[in-house]
Amino acid sequence: MTIETVMRLAPVIPVVVIDDPAHARPIAEALVAGGLPAIEVTLRTPAALEAIAEISTVAGAVVGAGTVLDDRQLDQAIGAGATFAVSPGLTERLGRAAIERDVPFLPGIANASDLMRGLDLGLRHFKFFPAVANGGLPALRALAGPFGDARFCSTGGITPDNAADWLADPVVLCVGGTWIVPRGTPDPEQIRSAAARAADLRRAVSRKSRNRQ
Repeated sequence: MTIETVMRLAPVIPVVVIDDPAHARPIAEALVAGGLPAIEVTLRTPAALEAIAEISTVAGAVVGAGTVLDDRQLDQAIGAGATFAVSPGLTERLGRAAIERDVPFLPGIANASDLMRGLDLGLRHFKFFPAVANGGLPALRALAGPFGDARFCSTGGITPDNAADWLADPVVLCVGGTWIVPRGTPDPEQIRSAAARAADLRRAVSRKSRNRQ
């Protein structure tokens, strides 16, 4: 599986913070049932690696590790069962480690220098982060202009109200969604419903495009 394959599984990759490993399975099952199989579990809590291991056993789930900061965390995430890795930024050391381990990798970029560093490593897919704080969609369009091969997952400030606007741009393959799974004790039905609405965003974008023609 490539990182592009992961990005095209659904229009939204839920970004999930899990404090209790017991929450991992019901969250993942609800997300998959709602149509969002790619799940990013951030390495921000002591429970994260155990949660990744649990989600890796859920049928239909494609679990990745987010907030990967260095090669040590990358190895821990892979060992726990992560299928892909996401980082908030990009260092040459981390990029090379991901390439050497042949793990689908989505590094964060915020400017042209970040993007050029990734392209030099042979990477073509990036997380634009923090998307809204970095100037939003106009900034991404300006940044992507000179780099025609690059494709993006926009994360940071993406909401149900603006996600469709981002997804309508051809350089944006998906967005990261922190709103799908609120932190704390999960409500599986609420998560499934939010996931289903997010999974429908691509069709909503297509309908808007047809209406404008």
